[in-house]
Amino acid sequence: MLLCFIMKLMDIKEQAQTVQDQQFEELPPVGPKTAMVSVIGRPSVGKSTFLNTASGEKISIVSSVPQTTRNAIRGIVNTSLGQLVFIDTPGLHESEKKLNLILTQIAADQMKDCDAILYIIDSTRDHGSEEEMIASMIKPYIDKLVIAINKTEDPRANPSLAHEFIQKTFAGFPSSRVVEMSAKDDVNVNDVLKALYDLAPEAPHLYPEEFYTDQEVDFRIAEVIRGQAINRLEQELPHAIYVRVEDMKMEKSNLLKVRASLCVERESQKGIVIGKGASMIKTIRVESIKECRKIFPYRVDIDLQVKVDKNWRQKDATLNRLLK
Repeated sequence: MLLCFIMKLMDIKEQAQTVQDQQFEELPPVGPKTAMVSVIGRPSVGKSTFLNTASGEKISIVSSVPQTTRNAIRGIVNTSLGQLVFIDTPGLHESEKKLNLILTQIAADQMKDCDAILYIIDSTRDHGSEEEMIASMIKPYIDKLVIAINKTEDPRANPSLAHEFIQKTFAGFPSSRVVEMSAKDDVNVNDVLKALYDLAPEAPHLYPEEFYTDQEVDFRIAEVIRGQAINRLEQELPHAIYVRVEDMKMEKSNLLKVRASLCVERESQKGIVIGKGASMIKTIRVESIKECRKIFPYRVDIDLQVKVDKNWRQKDATLNRLLK
């Protein structure tokens, strides 16, 4: 049965790519440089917003809820200078919970293996022990580091404090690799890209030039649903949710049918997600369908159910599947 599902996913991916290929016009040639770039920072510093702005597409969940990114998500930027493949790692913070320890390990592994690191600092927040912890993880890789001071559009922004922290923590760090930006308003994002290209070696491209992500269709749809749920349930249970795509079928060349489960940890949480008169789950489903229309070149119809996976955040099998 699993083999059958995998074959169906491969078939859907091929059909989807065929439709998507027909959407692209001829693009200008991509330059000779190539780099894998790990994006690092505390929760809610704007890593996902930067990734979406830089790639020009919706790649990662953007939410006011900290630590909404769980996987090392790839976004791809192709320009006349070359190809940058961004890995949006989970927001790092101090915690001994099993889920957070795995997320921190994902970020550490990505830093070690990448060509460049983009460290994003929030200019609206103080820099305490959490920021120092992240900086200590980055210090061994300072030669491949670019620092972006984000949220400069915010009235509360104080970039000078971020500059002081950088000079204190990374003594002698070149100012040419420190950029003040607003990922939200797309201010100086290109300057950040240029600084990363300066560190990128000339190498064969890792992906075809028309790609802006390597995420599978089922993963992207699951993330859309999870994002819609998180942004509507942020006070109740944002981190107690995950989404499992049960089945997908390309009914027509322009219609993908998806059956998915929105999973919670306890029976008592089920009613919160469903809502009075099923109003909440209906809203999540309808808004997810609308969001998919912006991403895919075909319609996506979603059948969404709520299920209980008791204490899933303590189950290694579930965590390994979700954080692969």
